[in-house]
Amino acid sequence: MKILVVQETDWITRYPHTQHHLFERLSLKGHTIKVIDYGFDWKKDPKRKIYQKREVFPRVSKICDGSGIEVIRPATLHIPVLVYLSLLVSHYREISDQIQKFNPDIIIGFGILNTFIASECAKRRGIPFVYYWIDALDTLIPEPYFQKVGRFFERKTIQNSRILFVTNEKLKDHLIGLGADPERIEIISSGIDFTRFNEHVSGEAIRKKYHIREDQIILFFMGWIYHFSGLKEIALQLADEKDRYEKIVLFVVGEGDAYEDLVNIGRMNQLDTRLILAGKQPYATIPEFIAAADVCILPAYPDEKIMQDIVPIKIFEYMAVGKPVITTKLSGVIREFGFNHGVMYVNKPVETLMAADELVKADVLREMGMKARVCVEPKDWAKITDCFEQYLEGILQTR
Repeated sequence: MKILVVQETDWITRYPHTQHHLFERLSLKGHTIKVIDYGFDWKKDPKRKIYQKREVFPRVSKICDGSGIEVIRPATLHIPVLVYLSLLVSHYREISDQIQKFNPDIIIGFGILNTFIASECAKRRGIPFVYYWIDALDTLIPEPYFQKVGRFFERKTIQNSRILFVTNEKLKDHLIGLGADPERIEIISSGIDFTRFNEHVSGEAIRKKYHIREDQIILFFMGWIYHFSGLKEIALQLADEKDRYEKIVLFVVGEGDAYEDLVNIGRMNQLDTRLILAGKQPYATIPEFIAAADVCILPAYPDEKIMQDIVPIKIFEYMAVGKPVITTKLSGVIREFGFNHGVMYVNKPVETLMAADELVKADVLREMGMKARVCVEPKDWAKITDCFEQYLEGILQTR
């Protein structure tokens, strides 16, 4: 198959998401993949240009050695508000050009604006279009008015789609709320690369590198650090109750909006050995960081709309390495894992330290970690990719 993928996030620099795992594996199976993406972090680039020319990145591989995906980034005008207009124009031109020259068998969208454009172009050319949801996309838009605009385009794209994929039940509910036919929605769960993430990975080198004693307990978080991630609250609590939680270390891998706030909290409260901010790390080293942890956490605000309908891949990877997870009561996560499967739920971020302390004192970390590992064993990316491939082939057969 020749597959054209469109999305409105950065394929190159962001940690691997569902689409990276699926399409790199499809590439290894002999399918030809092209991706049209958007460098949405342009505001944070000190060297950004007002006008960024079209870029092509040949044979991009983030996970699977030997895979090769061509990533195309259309030209962009880096001026607030006008950037959306330039995106509409440049992405329409690029999608139209790729349909003519690449002649894809199927088009798959992961965004809002360029995905709507792709769905319209696919409909005119009689090309099957698939809408794939890994987030409740409209909730990611910061401005309430533009959220309404986003939902308008999402509904139109849903109407143009042959089939809709979601990663969990809560996202399915979200699409039904947007008017999608439940019969056209298929759930394909996120998965795990068990060759990387497994209970045999050692974290000793990481603990040694960061001077963490054997008797210290690491609470580990990885990923994009939003202001609503709950990490600032935990860091402040750790500073206020140093004696009560004297053996607990908050270890964070990643970058994001609240990173500098965490740096300042650590500096002002002299948390040098209690708050470790490792920054962004190569994906290949992430299993070692998880293995070094005692408990992995997802302490996001439970009422944050962005978090309601998703199940982050990081939780699957935590559990695959055999680590217990403490998370706030996020409805998507509860619906995915339920109870007594190595995941403990708290009401708010500041309850995370107390919960971790209780688990340590009860000496149940290993038992919970084993339950977590067993829970996610069926989530092998290789099997999920085979299932996804069969869906796509079925769509083409009934074209």
